[in-house]
Amino acid sequence: MAVGMAGNDVRRAGRQAAGHPLFHRLSRAGLAAKGVIYLLIGLLAVQIGLGDTGEEADKSGALQTVADKPGGTVVLWLLVIGFAGLALWRYAESAYGQPGPDGRKATKRLASLARAVFYTVSCLAILAFVLGQGTSSSDDQSKEFTAKAMAEPGGRWLVLAVGLGFVGWGVGNIVNAARRKFLDKLNTGQMSSRTRKTVKVLGIVGRSARGLVFGAVGVFLAHSAITFDPDKAKGVDGTLREFADTPAGPWALVAVALGLVTYGLYTFCEARWRKIEVVRSGR
Repeated sequence: MAVGMAGNDVRRAGRQAAGHPLFHRLSRAGLAAKGVIYLLIGLLAVQIGLGDTGEEADKSGALQTVADKPGGTVVLWLLVIGFAGLALWRYAESAYGQPGPDGRKATKRLASLARAVFYTVSCLAILAFVLGQGTSSSDDQSKEFTAKAMAEPGGRWLVLAVGLGFVGWGVGNIVNAARRKFLDKLNTGQMSSRTRKTVKVLGIVGRSARGLVFGAVGVFLAHSAITFDPDKAKGVDGTLREFADTPAGPWALVAVALGLVTYGLYTFCEARWRKIEVVRSGR
């Protein structure tokens, strides 16, 4: 009885904290930090498409770009705080539910938990970079994961499942972008008609580009599992560079890269208008 009451008190306190304006601001700061990362990845990929093969077009390259600029360390710490805010927001959603009438469904709460874990890993990776421990490229991380997984019993099937999961998630992003489902998660009533149209275009283009890239990442993971060759796996940087080898050449890479830049801009819009309130009732 006492344990149950204590548990209820903890949940109530957690829900109140998740509903606090400061928590909302931290969550929105996290969305802005996410926008910065995608914006930089897209710009780096554009440079690669135009002939500059310097920094990797992934999170490690984006962090190094920030670090090389005046005041970069301060910005990196802000990114750490922002991604911590993203993780906490998603953990709150997994515990109490997402905004909307079906926000407490198990599938939605599990999706929030998966995103929370992803943002936690991202936050720790940025923190390690700030503390001077560096971070490996997405290609190296993908190959390392694939090699370790395949060395274990059944690991090949795990890699295949992860690859197919990325493919499904990427396709889902493209379909939802085409159906404008992302608008349901925004406070569109707070936008002017012109702003709403702009945000809609940014969302359709940006989310489709992100879905295409991560779907392609999944294809390479699945291919590595099928061929039992970890070197076939690619991260974001390697996947983006593959677009330059299509019949459209480097311009295909530039087009996809600009799509990621667009997604970064759309994420800034999310930071302003995203519905971030968790379910308050205990239904």
